[in-house]
Amino acid sequence: MAWTTPGTFADRFALHRDPHPARVATFAEDVRTGLGARPFALSPKYFYDDLGSAIFEAITRLPEYYLTRVERDLLATYGREIAGRFAGPLELVELGSGSALKTRILIDAILERQPRLTYHPIDISADAVTESSLALTAAYERLRVVAYASDYFPLLREKRLVTHDRVLALFLGSNIGNFEPQDARELLTFLARALRPGDGVLIGYDLKKDPTILELAYDDPTGVTAAFNKNLLARMNRELGAGFELNAFRFRARWNERHGAVDSFLVSERDQQVRIPASGLTVDFAAGDTIHTESSYKFTRDEIAMLATRCGFTETASYTDAAGRYALSLFAVA
Repeated sequence: MAWTTPGTFADRFALHRDPHPARVATFAEDVRTGLGARPFALSPKYFYDDLGSAIFEAITRLPEYYLTRVERDLLATYGREIAGRFAGPLELVELGSGSALKTRILIDAILERQPRLTYHPIDISADAVTESSLALTAAYERLRVVAYASDYFPLLREKRLVTHDRVLALFLGSNIGNFEPQDARELLTFLARALRPGDGVLIGYDLKKDPTILELAYDDPTGVTAAFNKNLLARMNRELGAGFELNAFRFRARWNERHGAVDSFLVSERDQQVRIPASGLTVDFAAGDTIHTESSYKFTRDEIAMLATRCGFTETASYTDAAGRYALSLFAVA
């Protein structure tokens, strides 16, 4: 992988770029695949254009969307204990680092125990991981950031992650719930093989609970999550020349007991035909037709422990909030 070192804080920041990135399907191609056949579906990765990212930040502040708030509180309460479970100097690896705001809690805890820390954020977006990395190096003089602009799977499968000390990997934000079960198993297996015995992973995940609470978290009464989903339609209008009428669709999120997930859909309110020129599509929707936008999987603590054990880990600790809404589980490489 190639190294790129921006000038600011150059001695403490480096970026690995994949020299042979897999070709990523374009937005137009993925829309052609997802809306070109039934059942209709769109990839949730397209939620996060600039507007979508801003709307999601608003979602995380909603009283109904407890996940971000509770995870942050758990890290604040147990961060020092988690860091203290590892002997010797630690390095941090984070899958899907985003803004790394919650990560700062663990960085603080680790830097209380050792003079310096190396942090390895992994994010598909080079721009995003560079921005967050430079913010961290500016905030922490004793922090070195070695970032990876890469998809998780090839990076871990090909063991391109380079570390020297004991590693604590972070998989936070209920990110594991955004993967289909088979993909989650594959990812954790690759992670276990990329780490060494004694290394660990901290997984943050949403717990199964009253479906009413889950559905409210993903379909708030003020309509912010609905706007987040409808931005997919607006994005197709902006970027692909599509002719979606946003008011002709409504948003729906429902708990799927059989799959253990909250499934999100956009529902056509009437018979309608929509042209998407850049995808070469004309789509006929009947009233009640749905476009699947996301499945957010939920777990019990036993289910996460079983999943991680099958992938090569052993559970060492688990933490939940008093209301039993959310959990952090710590695993060591077996």
